[in-house]
Amino acid sequence: MMADKTLKDWEALAEKELRAAPETLNWQTPEGIAVKPVYTGDDLAGIGHLGALPGFAPFVRGPRATMYAGRPWTIRQYAGFSTAEASNAFYRKALAAGQQGVSVAFDLATHRGYDSDHPRVVGDVGKAGVAIDSVEDMKILFSNIPLEKVSVSMTMNGAVIPILASFIVAGEEQGVPRENLSGTIQNDILKEFMVRNTYIYPPEPSMRIVADIIDYTAREMPKFNSISISGYHMQEAGATLVQELAFTIADGREYVRAAINKGLGVDDFAGRLSFFFAIGMNFFMEAAKLRAARLLWDRVMDEFQPKKASSRMLRTHCQTSGVSLQEQDPYNNIVRTAFEAMSAALGGTQSLHTNSFDEAIALPTEFSARIARNTQLILQHETGVTKVVDPLAGSYYVESLTHELAEKAWALIEEVEAMGGMTKAVIEGLPKRLIEEAATRRQAAVDRGDEVIVGVNKYRLEDEQPIDILEIDNSAVRAAQIRRLEDIRRRRDGRAVADALAALETVAKTGEGNLLEAAVAAARARATVGEISDAMRHAFGDHTAVPEVVGDIYGPAYGDDPEYRTLAGRIAARAAKPSIMVAKLGQDGHDRGAKVIASGFGDLGFEVTVGPLFQTPEEAADLAVARKVEVVGMSSLAAGHKTLAPALVKALRERGANEVIVVVGGVIPRQDYDFLLENGVSAVFGPGTNVLDAANAVLDLVDGRIRNQ
Repeated sequence: MMADKTLKDWEALAEKELRAAPETLNWQTPEGIAVKPVYTGDDLAGIGHLGALPGFAPFVRGPRATMYAGRPWTIRQYAGFSTAEASNAFYRKALAAGQQGVSVAFDLATHRGYDSDHPRVVGDVGKAGVAIDSVEDMKILFSNIPLEKVSVSMTMNGAVIPILASFIVAGEEQGVPRENLSGTIQNDILKEFMVRNTYIYPPEPSMRIVADIIDYTAREMPKFNSISISGYHMQEAGATLVQELAFTIADGREYVRAAINKGLGVDDFAGRLSFFFAIGMNFFMEAAKLRAARLLWDRVMDEFQPKKASSRMLRTHCQTSGVSLQEQDPYNNIVRTAFEAMSAALGGTQSLHTNSFDEAIALPTEFSARIARNTQLILQHETGVTKVVDPLAGSYYVESLTHELAEKAWALIEEVEAMGGMTKAVIEGLPKRLIEEAATRRQAAVDRGDEVIVGVNKYRLEDEQPIDILEIDNSAVRAAQIRRLEDIRRRRDGRAVADALAALETVAKTGEGNLLEAAVAAARARATVGEISDAMRHAFGDHTAVPEVVGDIYGPAYGDDPEYRTLAGRIAARAAKPSIMVAKLGQDGHDRGAKVIASGFGDLGFEVTVGPLFQTPEEAADLAVARKVEVVGMSSLAAGHKTLAPALVKALRERGANEVIVVVGGVIPRQDYDFLLENGVSAVFGPGTNVLDAANAVLDLVDGRIRNQ
């Protein structure tokens, strides 16, 4: 209870100050939480975790007793680009400048299990990460980086078996036995089916891969985390914090069950599970989210009755939000990242990546990466945030948020349980649908100005100057990778490779043996990432998602907005609906932007076709011609636009579809606009483009084409 004044006294004073009822100050978050302007001790009534201590169940205040007072979080910057040589040089500089672990970003060809010479990955090699085709690339990647001392995190899910196998063999050949390797492999395939889409195989065999990796690492690699259960990509795809919490914890429960079904005891592996969360701009709620995650994981692990306390602890890596970064007025992103980093620290993360300010535009430069890394160093050494364990504990607001987030997430976890668990929920599409609905609602709120983004929909500069960006010569990287592949294939023992791949395929088909163990033998013989992936493709098949788009979300969010109604009326007055195909080309599976555009345009009255993921330009052109669309909108987030967009224009022209308009949207640097326009693209829509503005522009292009016919 309040000691000096009652809540009614405060309400009366607030009403006098604002000449409005105090309820109008409540903020309804996307999670459905009504945030009040004032919290009191009354808001903590009935909350069970109050009074807990760090290092003890339910671990709300942290998994370790001393937390940062004993040891700060690990600064683990995520990076990878171009060749193994270029990435290795970047890692060594970063380690010398204060980074404390290596976190590897792989290119999309590698994620999808293709070697760099595969015809489907012409525009992807080396673009959004480092190209790794074999053990030889992996050895170069970690040259002069002592793997017995430096922990390595690898964000890999689809091609997780060949990549981890190649890492193990590279360690061996560096003189580091696998039992001394430390780090983390992401190995979280369920979230790929929900949001990120860098899967290869169907869900059931993919879950077997997860279990085999947990089994192998539990036996052979005691210092290595077998899985990083990731909510990060869910939030980046548009999930609310409740959805991110619920689906991540439910994924973790599913992986524990898969490992136990493999015959492992819970205490054999649970202490090496780790988690990965996004940290966005809702400062206090993000800190509360991490506290709630530890509470929920302790609750989930009760089901499995572990004997070790470490089996109940949720330990997490965090990364500041990529989707919160903006192309417009990009130096604002430095401030955004600093606030997000502070939130992660106050929430109790175990390691942290801070994004570079230019990542909404292109790959980070050395200059921007240094600012991002120094953001963490300043936080650790200059702010005093590491001196006290869980400094937000006891806050009326934060403790209330922690409790409410946990309870709302638990209700969603129970809904997933009622469906039979996360694998079945993913197959039925529940998480994907809910996340896409949330993403579309948020975009409408931003477009309407209900959610302010400084420099984008408010306080925007009129005379922005382009910033220097890092550009990768995709064709040169691919040529270098192909030369190395040709050399490896020429020098290796072909019979040994064939035998090892056949043995791996047999393990995959029969279910007898361990997939990672068989893949290590294949990698040692110099089988490539693509060959190892294909051996399992022969047994498991490929997963192909059916593209679906949510509807009646964007339109209702706008209601009777005059601009929306004017545009919808303009479309409705036409003799026929304008038609657009939204295309994702190459191996880029990030489809949040594409789905939001498809949903928004559909609500406005466009006839929308959504192409399947991973199309080649030629396949997209064939579908556009078959559907007789007027516009193809190519969505790009992985820097392949300068290769793929001209190829799409060429493919359409070769099919006689000269009248089809091509537009491109996504993460496109302004420096590339002229190149695209000179190569047949009619319009470019960069990050932060308002959906209504894009729809008006596309409709103008269609009307202009009709007038000129």
